[in-house]
Amino acid sequence: MSETIPDTSPFALFEDWFAAARASEPNDPNAMALATATPDGLPSVRMVLLEGHGPAGFVFYTNFHSRKGGELAANPHVALLFHWKSLRRQVRIEGPILEVTPAEADAYFASRHPESRLGSAASDQSRPLADRQVYLDRVAALRETFPDGSVPRPAHWSGYRVRPVRIEFWQDRDYRLHERRQFNADGAGGWTSTLLYP
Repeated sequence: MSETIPDTSPFALFEDWFAAARASEPNDPNAMALATATPDGLPSVRMVLLEGHGPAGFVFYTNFHSRKGGELAANPHVALLFHWKSLRRQVRIEGPILEVTPAEADAYFASRHPESRLGSAASDQSRPLADRQVYLDRVAALRETFPDGSVPRPAHWSGYRVRPVRIEFWQDRDYRLHERRQFNADGAGGWTSTLLYP
């Protein structure tokens, strides 16, 4: 059984695998698990959507007032996990985060469906909610003010770019003889690579 995860640019390899996922995954091929931790090291994880990627990093958006927003502010190091079950592949990414520019956040927010923009602006994400109707009423009130959905991006809603220091590609193999290749940033703009035992 020969190896099939090449020793190449991890970003080019991710693009190849991501393209295959977009062609085969039935729902949200850009879904990824985002792991954060408190300053005390208590972890939490949730699914978010990848909204941009390349050599500069991997971008997602969130409400800075949410639980994950608070954890990201206190401990700006994260781990990402893509799991594409139909391809029997996964990619793990670790690194620090940097906030995207206001122009990037504005452009992405404006690209969202109008109802999604209204929902984001109306939400006190992760805060207790006495009744779902309270939230729906807030969305409706914003819809009256902004009938075309052109609500401005809230100042507390923006994005982060994960600057990877480690990227691992995993390919499922029969009998659990899996294949793994890990890329590590070398600190000078390049990458080193090694296979890992499964």
